Amino acid sequence: MNQDVKHTSKIIMAPSLDEGNNSLFNFVVKDGYGVKGMVDLGLTKVPKPYIQPEQERIDKQNARTCPLQPIDLSKLNGPEHDRVAEEISRAASTLGFFQVVNHGVPIELLGKLKDTAHSFFGQAPEKKAVYRKGASPSPLVKYGTSFVPDKEEALEWKDYISMTYTNDVEALQQWPKECKEVSLEYLKTSVEMVRKLLEVLMENIGVKPDYAKIDALIGFKLVNMNYYPTCPDPNLTVGVGRHSDMGALTVLLQDGIGGLYVKVEEDIENVGKKGEWMEIPPVDGALVINVGDALQIISNGMYKSAEHRVRTTSTKSRVSIPVFTMPNPTEKIGPLPELVKRDGAREVSLEYLKTSVEMVRKLLEVLMENIGVKPDYAKIDALIGFKLVNMNYYPTCPDPNLTVGVGRHSDMGALTVLLQDGIGGLYVKVEEDIENVGKKGEWMEIPPVDGALVINVGDALQIISNGTYKSAEHRVRTTSTKSRVSIPVFTMPNPTEKIGPLPELVKRDGARFREVIFQDYMNNFFSNAHDGKKSLQFAQANN
Repeated sequence: MNQDVKHTSKIIMAPSLDEGNNSLFNFVVKDGYGVKGMVDLGLTKVPKPYIQPEQERIDKQNARTCPLQPIDLSKLNGPEHDRVAEEISRAASTLGFFQVVNHGVPIELLGKLKDTAHSFFGQAPEKKAVYRKGASPSPLVKYGTSFVPDKEEALEWKDYISMTYTNDVEALQQWPKECKEVSLEYLKTSVEMVRKLLEVLMENIGVKPDYAKIDALIGFKLVNMNYYPTCPDPNLTVGVGRHSDMGALTVLLQDGIGGLYVKVEEDIENVGKKGEWMEIPPVDGALVINVGDALQIISNGMYKSAEHRVRTTSTKSRVSIPVFTMPNPTEKIGPLPELVKRDGAREVSLEYLKTSVEMVRKLLEVLMENIGVKPDYAKIDALIGFKLVNMNYYPTCPDPNLTVGVGRHSDMGALTVLLQDGIGGLYVKVEEDIENVGKKGEWMEIPPVDGALVINVGDALQIISNGTYKSAEHRVRTTSTKSRVSIPVFTMPNPTEKIGPLPELVKRDGARFREVIFQDYMNNFFSNAHDGKKSLQFAQANN
């Protein structure tokens, strides 16, 4: 006989599981035995109240695995800060989910958390039921099952314990003794990470990090332990139904079993199609981060709070442990004023990017034909699969002779489109003597021309053209008279794309560069960014 069945004769006298009835509901929900108590009776089929409508069931066989790799947060503190910050922001503004490693939450703690969760839910039912709704000795602790079982058409296959954080003292006094210390440490270290992530996400949308705003956005915090018992037929049930989180950021620890699925809200190149559900695979030592509704609201829709849900399993009981960070209940939330003021600029920026990319496609066709390569639109799309638009602002400087707006560098992509204002300040280095233009090593200004756009070749195009086209160093000077803006559109290969000289050119001229994964090239680029070191050396054929 199962150990839990021995605890009390009430379980032995449990109701029939064949049909949905009040007796079963009372046993699982009101008396606090939960789904685990029901499963411990020896289920062979799913009770009717837990069978989901067909449209809510999760088709594991036809779901893809999310291809995004975990982001290494430790690199935020080094020369790769900009690249990592861009990865975080891109994930938050597209899928709304990403995984992180080297996050500052101790790995040993994560192991203890999973063990503690299994131990807590493995207790005698009456020990857990102490904390059920309406009976809990603390308003900070709630034990329950499903989400809103009184109102749900079909119940979720889940038990949980939820612990609200007010302060350390009350947490240690009122949270369950079996899990309070490990849960508190997990919450506190996770919140430190959340603060760092919110700083990055604020900066990415042009908002200066304001710690008072961040504190207001995550003023209400709680940690849950979710337990998903084995299910006789996972195809009929869900562990958690589709929903989005209502807070700022959620931090989630998965165990090794998996079962978290996220809905792709819009087509994401090399990730997924709109409406598709994909699994976020468990990664040892990683934490899952997802955007909540509050962050989508305050970012004025720039970051995406995506629907997600959880599948059950027939092989082994599973746990997951989320930390929710939310505004305080009395807090007013709305789009940040800076973003409301700039909304028009966002629409204009999108139009600028899209029309610039159309022009880049035409230019690349011409450049391909010029080197004897028939334009291949698949190759062109691969070369400009990753696109971004920047707005650069250069305030007035008391002594421009001592400063730079941007240090010497070459762009790493295909082609860059740059809009200058009328003030000027862009300088390019002449790489080789050019008749009637300039001498090798000379720096010359690209003067602003009303209505004109500046186009420059990036490293990726130099590599695929086998060195025929040149990616030149350039830099930006400051000014003492008037603040200046410039607005570049960067077109680059996707990070996972392999780039190397086009085969037609290698066959004709021999290889001057080797094939590299663009992500590796980006890593090298950012480690040497704006210091005058040529990243192209990384891809040279003899390297």
